[in-house]
Amino acid sequence: MSSEGSASIKAAPPGPLQGLRVLELGQMWAGPFVGALLGDFGARVIKVEKPGTPDAIRSWQPQKQGQPLLWKSMSRNKLTITLDLSNPAAKPIALKLIENSDIVIENFRPGTLERWGYSPSTLSEKFPRIIWVRVSGYGQDGPNAMHGGYATAAEAFSGLASITGYQDRGPLLSSFPMGDYLAGTFGAFGALVAVNERQRSGRGQVVDVSLYEPILRILEATIVRADQLGTEKQRLGNQFEESAPRNVYQTKDGGYIAFSSGSDRLWLATLDTIDRPEVKQDSRFFTVAGRVAHREEVDGMVADWMRSKTTDEALEALHRNGLVADKINTIFDVFKDEHVGHRKSLIQVEDSDLGVMTLPAPVPRLERTPGAVRWTGGKMGRDNDLVFREILNLSDGEIHQLSESRAI
Repeated sequence: MSSEGSASIKAAPPGPLQGLRVLELGQMWAGPFVGALLGDFGARVIKVEKPGTPDAIRSWQPQKQGQPLLWKSMSRNKLTITLDLSNPAAKPIALKLIENSDIVIENFRPGTLERWGYSPSTLSEKFPRIIWVRVSGYGQDGPNAMHGGYATAAEAFSGLASITGYQDRGPLLSSFPMGDYLAGTFGAFGALVAVNERQRSGRGQVVDVSLYEPILRILEATIVRADQLGTEKQRLGNQFEESAPRNVYQTKDGGYIAFSSGSDRLWLATLDTIDRPEVKQDSRFFTVAGRVAHREEVDGMVADWMRSKTTDEALEALHRNGLVADKINTIFDVFKDEHVGHRKSLIQVEDSDLGVMTLPAPVPRLERTPGAVRWTGGKMGRDNDLVFREILNLSDGEIHQLSESRAI
């Protein structure tokens, strides 16, 4: 594959993870998001694709001028090479890449690496310092381990979908692959935990990340409730079962405001704001439990007031009284927002195909050593020469032989 337009390691500004070497073997969402997060903060990430079989994200919409837009962001800061891990001729090169890495990321179906001859348990004898981040739908073991894994199934299996949506309309899934991104975030966290532990033990380990378990981790309130009270959280749309009022309210000018008032102090401030001070004397609403028991009345008071105000009027009054609320932004509202601009939450990056692109900024922000987007995702095999010649020190003859055997 061509290495035209190859990224330059020397041109990349240093980051807090500078010197950390990452090999990304997976594709699509969860595994590559691990690599993207590490790359944002300066890790050297080498992304491997099978020759002639690009990462499926390259075919996803939206696209512009034939360029896959999600790929540009998901593969930012990564060196992109081609290597067929299933081809025996590629094995010596793959082992060199593994040896040259601190972290190896993969999100194939469990057993795939073993079938190709790259078993982490076997290779740990030769490369004891390697940290393997293995992302899969249901984890590396258990009755469901061999089931295919997507965020769609993970949201269903974890129980998240059962508590999302409206009671009369059935469960809802997220409108984007939240489970993949969440697993990727936990995967990056697990990798750095293992790096920290390796400083003491000198040994790597496997970081086993399923798609459903990170969702279970953030459903902790639902889990302890089911365990201790024997009850399930109900689907209430935009309302909270645990407190009231909490909802999305339409305003006089057709806008929408998300508002929550979850404490006694905030409830009293809410009554002052919506001009209902007399309700302070109604014992039905003295406590959170009481307001939950009468949620329709509580919600109705707020909804009536919101409908009488424009979006700006309502927000000004709510914020003036120390209440927590904000309007429902479209993504174009976010682009124009003064606070987003001040924080540089969205950044502009030069792309070789499309010119200037707006991407999400690295998160979180570090005071002294912030993350950076040094380049966007590029063509297949863009960095073959850089990786194979400069990093692995392969000769022209070796590269030609690999090309002839279709290993790269």
